[in-house]
Amino acid sequence: MSELRTAPGPRSELVTRALAGAAMLAVAIVAIVLGGVLFWLLAVVAVLLMMAEWSALHGAGPRETRIAQFTLFVPLVLMAPVSIIGESRPFFVLGLLAAAAFFVVIVTGRRGLALGVLYCGLPVLALTLLRRQHAPDAGDTFWGLIWTLWTLALVWATDIGAYFAGRAIGGPKLAPRWSPSKTWAGLVGGVALASLVGAGFHAWYGLPLRLTLATPALAVLAQAGDLYESALKRRAGVKDSGNLLPGHGGVMDRLDGVVPVAPAAAFLALVVPLLYRFQS
Repeated sequence: MSELRTAPGPRSELVTRALAGAAMLAVAIVAIVLGGVLFWLLAVVAVLLMMAEWSALHGAGPRETRIAQFTLFVPLVLMAPVSIIGESRPFFVLGLLAAAAFFVVIVTGRRGLALGVLYCGLPVLALTLLRRQHAPDAGDTFWGLIWTLWTLALVWATDIGAYFAGRAIGGPKLAPRWSPSKTWAGLVGGVALASLVGAGFHAWYGLPLRLTLATPALAVLAQAGDLYESALKRRAGVKDSGNLLPGHGGVMDRLDGVVPVAPAAAFLALVVPLLYRFQS
């Protein structure tokens, strides 16, 4: 997620940020718990807005942005819970995402815009696959709920831990060229809090050990996603990816850590067990 501002602002701005953050968190949790079409719809709206922000950061015009959004929408439709293809043929949807990116670069001539199709589309595919998972020998979606909450919670915890540890400890900068506010202490604090979240999910909800042990590495990956978006914004000469969210910038600013973590979490949760069984 995008770096949180360290300079104290007016009280009204802090209140706005806090209220907007609480509202976004509540909406996200409700959508995750209910799952189904609501979760998919929220994800689709978010990534189409992300695609618009990505296009702006890469200097694309309105026509090129619409082409990218409409092209991305095709694989997004197949990720819907009512789609038989999305449910049983995730690798087909993955191939369609790659084809959508190829189509965008052919039509617009912008490789950066095509990369945005994958940047925005892959996390949705990963999260929708995670949310659909069923508990072993049961008909409910308990594991889908737990794995999805764990994936997003570790990103939130990384961001919160990095913010407070960075403010309290300070010290050497993590990547001053891209994000002057981030410190190594913040990184350690974010990884530590995310690790506690992973341990809590393991103790209370039976999160598999491989996912618990992978949580610190995924926290580092979340910070890498944050730094990558910071580099994009610095290259574009802007402070935020957008101004849609009061006090929080754009949608990319809120989801930049989720982008790399969600596919990695889905791979660890869903693909690694299949590879193990195949080798056995």
